Amino acid sequence: DVTYSEAELAHQLAHDSDPFNRWEAGQRLFGDLILKNAARLSRGDRAEWPDSAVDAARKVLQGPNDPAFIAEALTLPGEATLAEQMDVVDPDALHAARNELARTLARGLESAFVQVYERLAPTGIYRFDTDEAARRRLRNLCLNYLNELDSPAYRELAMRQFEAADNMTDQFAALATLANAPGEAGDRALAAFYTRWKDEALVVDKWLAVQAGSRRDDTPGRVEALLAHPAFDLKNPNKVYALLRSFGANHRHFHAADGSSYCFLATQIAALDPINPQVAARLARCFDRWRKFDAQRQDYACSALESLHARPGLSRDVFEVVDKALG
Repeated sequence: DVTYSEAELAHQLAHDSDPFNRWEAGQRLFGDLILKNAARLSRGDRAEWPDSAVDAARKVLQGPNDPAFIAEALTLPGEATLAEQMDVVDPDALHAARNELARTLARGLESAFVQVYERLAPTGIYRFDTDEAARRRLRNLCLNYLNELDSPAYRELAMRQFEAADNMTDQFAALATLANAPGEAGDRALAAFYTRWKDEALVVDKWLAVQAGSRRDDTPGRVEALLAHPAFDLKNPNKVYALLRSFGANHRHFHAADGSSYCFLATQIAALDPINPQVAARLARCFDRWRKFDAQRQDYACSALESLHARPGLSRDVFEVVDKALG
């Protein structure tokens, strides 16, 4: 248990001889930077990103490293993971800080990401083996970073990959990238994906989940609209998990400052409880961390939980989860 400076972590990420040590140093470095800058943004200050972090990431990306390692090392820690390290969670500031770091890396390494993306382009038919899977993962990570720059050219690059892909990994990675991007490209890709795969239930589950997990501003309204879509069925647990539990895991949108998403999910839990109380109880677990947030969000979450707690005929499954959360 050692306290390292940002410079020391960046040096370890860039140069350590052990891949695990490099990955761990990178996760600590990126996580510390996101948390520090989330605090700055919460106070109304500007974020600050050291050049050493970008330089270290460049050495990982351009060094003689295994593609699988590079993809792992340059994947930023998730918001839910980082929130566990905060005394009081500001999900908007945390979301903004993580996105800013991703854009900072994308700007600093733009040409390198383009070069790696092009170098890893498939040269033959799809093969399912470890080496090819690693190449696809790193190439898709590069595509995702490039689209942090909000460039029409890179959205078009993602659309070309989406349309030309001969495997689900590449097509879905491009879809996920586009589903997070502003503009109509994401809508076109989502419509085309559903048209092609609407008869494949498990693939449609992925289609529902990628929309529920999107960071676009219209995500809550889109999720609500999908409740009436033919692809969704409240009686089907897989559909509930794909859409509603994925939305509950969407850190920014589920913890919206106005409490609307807490109310929305509580309403869906109440509707689901008479149909499948066990699935409803699992969905209620999305509220487990409600006390980690600011007083206003706590009030909204508590109100949503209390509305479930007082509901006549509530199943024992849901009651136990809600009662424990309130206790």
